[in-house]
Amino acid sequence: MRLLHVLVVAGLVAAALGGCAKPIRHTDVSAGATLADQMVTGNVMQTAAARHSQPMPTHIFSASQLAGRTLEVASTADIALRPGEVILTFDDGPRAGKTPVILDALDRHGVKATFLMLGSAAKANPVLARQVALRGHTVGSHTYDHTDLGKLSRQAALNEIARGEAAVAEALGGHDLSPFFRFPYLSQTGYLRTTLLQGDMVVLDVDIDSKDYYSDSVAVVTERTLERLDARGSGIVLFHDIHQRTVDMLPGFLDELEARGYSVVRLVPKAQGIFGRSVITAEVDGF
Repeated sequence: MRLLHVLVVAGLVAAALGGCAKPIRHTDVSAGATLADQMVTGNVMQTAAARHSQPMPTHIFSASQLAGRTLEVASTADIALRPGEVILTFDDGPRAGKTPVILDALDRHGVKATFLMLGSAAKANPVLARQVALRGHTVGSHTYDHTDLGKLSRQAALNEIARGEAAVAEALGGHDLSPFFRFPYLSQTGYLRTTLLQGDMVVLDVDIDSKDYYSDSVAVVTERTLERLDARGSGIVLFHDIHQRTVDMLPGFLDELEARGYSVVRLVPKAQGIFGRSVITAEVDGF
């Protein structure tokens, strides 16, 4: 089916942050470059029906001192943390046998996280994807197949983003899909970032990369993450709910966060009104 593109390029914006599993590559297109790829364009599409109110968690919050405020954001610029505040994010899931254990650890500490799901993973585990939302966590997207978007043409990259978001939305079966998105490997171009922001998507960057994708011990991952967090004082922490070492280290990590006086901020989208939000859409084949 044909979905529609927002074609607004306000300028090239570069982001210089560490990536999921390899260094970010900046592949911004220069102003004078000749573009070989052609865009399929159309109108702005409003999708109020595709966005639902944030679900009420089915699990009761514990009396943890770790649970902090809820931060409602409508754009990336709204993510402003105070000293000692942490946002927990998990990429690449959901994964059977791992995501449920992570959900249990978060419940025990009374905190909520943001899960940036792959479309392919959500399609393979729709019941688990819905469980993440039902337990009060925020669900966003992370492309369909974890493709390095910096290596694709503009059109192919937008197709991959739109396909991933559509697959996650379908897996959630009517539960809330937030407009939060993270670039795989944090590999992006100024064009893609600007286009997503113009389409009212909230791009989540990374302040503290746990590097839990390295074959390190639980103790090493925990120490490295806490050291970087202490040095910065606050920030968005990147984990992956597909690794056993992350499952194993999370309870102790949360205990240590609480002992050090941090609070975990629950990130949710700000209501967009009766007209919903405009979305980045593309030529999407069947899932």
